[in-house]
Amino acid sequence: MALMALSLTTTLASKPWTKGGFETNQYRNLLVEMGYAKADVDAKLKEVFNDVFRGPNKVYFEVGDTMGYVSDVKNHDARTEGMSYGLMIAVQFGEKDIFDRLWRWSKRYMQHQDGSRKGYFAWSCKTDGTHNAEGAASDGELYFITALIFASNRWGNDTGINYKAEAQHILDCIQPREYTPEPRPGFGGFAPQQTGPQKMYLIDPETRLITFTPDGFGQRFTDPSYHIPAFYEVWARWADDGRADYWSDCAAKSRAFLHKCINEKTGLNGDQCQYDGSEMQMPRFPGMQQGPQGAPRRNGNNNFRYDSWRVPMNIALDYEWSCADQQWQQQYGEKIQNFFYSQGVNTFVDQYRPDGTLPEGNEILGAGGFRKLRHSIGLVATVAAASVMCSHDKSKEFVDALWNAKHEPFDDGYFDAYYDGLLRLFAFMHLSGNYRVIPPTK
Repeated sequence: MALMALSLTTTLASKPWTKGGFETNQYRNLLVEMGYAKADVDAKLKEVFNDVFRGPNKVYFEVGDTMGYVSDVKNHDARTEGMSYGLMIAVQFGEKDIFDRLWRWSKRYMQHQDGSRKGYFAWSCKTDGTHNAEGAASDGELYFITALIFASNRWGNDTGINYKAEAQHILDCIQPREYTPEPRPGFGGFAPQQTGPQKMYLIDPETRLITFTPDGFGQRFTDPSYHIPAFYEVWARWADDGRADYWSDCAAKSRAFLHKCINEKTGLNGDQCQYDGSEMQMPRFPGMQQGPQGAPRRNGNNNFRYDSWRVPMNIALDYEWSCADQQWQQQYGEKIQNFFYSQGVNTFVDQYRPDGTLPEGNEILGAGGFRKLRHSIGLVATVAAASVMCSHDKSKEFVDALWNAKHEPFDDGYFDAYYDGLLRLFAFMHLSGNYRVIPPTK
């Protein structure tokens, strides 16, 4: 009877849920379902959190009595990516002091308080707050808004920061408006400088898809890893900005886009792509090897690499919270895990072409002074997080691989405490049922 009960439990645990947290306010602790003890799971989650925020390799640093920042240590800067991730993690863990410190630093040093970029955030700053760049990277705003709404729902708006008002201010500022861009080099050396008045927008008005950057050349295309439809569902429910139907439609458009940009065979996607899901088409330049329609024969932006790692985890989040596209999401989760399983659970590398072949030469995106394919723990983490969508037996092997993986320097000295560390923490939040919708407490 005991064996029969164990078999039944295993079968039930491997069956993905059909309703999301918006509806049920329930979340799977997949680690416990797969046999890990609850006490060990809780200890592991605390350990991984401390690695990011309090340990010897932490990426969170306090400034004075009221502020703090998250740093991409290997690049010696603070980015809207890491700052907004830090806010989301802090509100999920109920760490109000960390949240408030990060928000005060973000508002003081990153957010433009006036001018054509008012309300947007400079995507990269030195750790003293000096801007490395003035423009925004659209995923930062996406996370800032959602984290602030959750903070409002969790702590209210009368404890020193009016979180909802701050979120609504950003939401107002990201609406299309005219601006005149300052002179600067073209994007990545590819785009000529544009002159004259232009429109600035976080969400492309025609497709209702998030831009890569909300101005200039970067708003002509998108980044699949910026697509988190569940965040728009949060805005529709609790932003109270008069745009609920619009945000719900953005969520639906984003889900439809993900169907188009992902390789049907491998489940992989490029770092960037056109709004219709097709590969980036760059202009011709002298001496560049050309493919059809003017595209370079090998364009690394079309490959699955660092940004792309986030896509499995983002789709898992939408599945956990909304379940609005559950059938496709379950198929996607197993498809991408099948691909990485074919590459070896403990040996797959961190960059591929969408068809599953390996990149070569300058296609390989460097990091930390190295240009090398690795078995990176950040990707180990996001592929494991996809297990919440899966019912095949392979999913446990990916979860076990993450549980046993050590976040430590490679033999050549390369170590990424920041990106790998944050994705690892997010994955354990997913797998332990601790990445949740935070509804209003009143």
